[in-house]
Amino acid sequence: MQQVQRPYTVMLIVPTGIGAAIGGYAGDALPVARSLAQVADRLITHPNVLNGAQLYWPLPNALYVEGYGLDQFAAGEWGLRSVHQNRVGLVFDQGIEPDLRLRHLQAADAARATLGLNLTDYVVTDAPLGVELRTAASGATWGTIQQPDSLLRAVDKLMTQAKAEAIAIVARFSDDLGSEALQLYRQGQGVDPLAGAEAVISHLVVRTFKIPCAHAPALLPLPLDSSLSPRSAAEEIGYTFLPCVLVGLSRAPQFVVANPAQPFSEKDRSEKGQSNSDTIWADQVDSLVIPATACGGSAVLSLSQTSTQIIAVSDNKTRLDVTAHHLGLTVTPAHSYLEAIGLLVAHKAGISPHSLHPSLTHLQPLPN
Repeated sequence: MQQVQRPYTVMLIVPTGIGAAIGGYAGDALPVARSLAQVADRLITHPNVLNGAQLYWPLPNALYVEGYGLDQFAAGEWGLRSVHQNRVGLVFDQGIEPDLRLRHLQAADAARATLGLNLTDYVVTDAPLGVELRTAASGATWGTIQQPDSLLRAVDKLMTQAKAEAIAIVARFSDDLGSEALQLYRQGQGVDPLAGAEAVISHLVVRTFKIPCAHAPALLPLPLDSSLSPRSAAEEIGYTFLPCVLVGLSRAPQFVVANPAQPFSEKDRSEKGQSNSDTIWADQVDSLVIPATACGGSAVLSLSQTSTQIIAVSDNKTRLDVTAHHLGLTVTPAHSYLEAIGLLVAHKAGISPHSLHPSLTHLQPLPN
């Protein structure tokens, strides 16, 4: 009888706002996700990887998980329960001008009419959110919002009155047209100036309400630039970044909170009646793929304490220098994502990568 293999689960992380050579721009890690999804039975990744403004790609075996939720999942605190459909609620920042809000509402209506997405009525925050952008010494970006309570009240209203099951947020960001950071980003050389602040917004909502959430910034269209980088171009083909967010949230997994007293194993969950074939837990992640210089994230550190294979890709350079060597982590190095895909194929097949090299050393006795 042929042995039944459990689903092979891969997590792909490209952290937001750190200038990753692949995944630091407008959905430019999506080809990586599409490729990994051909190897994995289940691919777990986050909006920074899958969002390409008005561009997106349906991946039936991919789970769209916001960054804070991804960290909680990797720590074993939350599970991911697959869904067929979410009712997506839409929050607009009061600071968005009427014409720009209308552009986004038309994009939302188009997603309903053309893609068949299930959206609730929307809510406008009771105060402008006041998004402020920041840049760290490393060049990584982050940010703050002046009125977080206004955002939380809007989300609560969508959940309680409209029964929203996932939240899309559109906040007004500054149009800093002349900044050097923006010009570098448009040329494919800089760090996304908005990404860090976007992460702060979605983290706040997911941490507070334990609900899928993603963000789309509201900006005025930029002047045409004939030297625009292909990696940045997806953000400049329309008036809104909202379509990819709505598509991702429409089938984003719901979070299942683990019992703190419950031992961290699928066997124990099953005995307690909490196991569900549609719910994935961190101990089911077979491989994690990350940039080699971005090993310090919470999810990476959590999964490094498990049997998960961690593949560190060296040619996806970032503004960080947090390597496995610095942290004392055991990882499998890969020069490129193409090499990482080969490692995943071998791992899924139960083949040692050493067996694929032309020379194979003899087994040696362990020292006394």
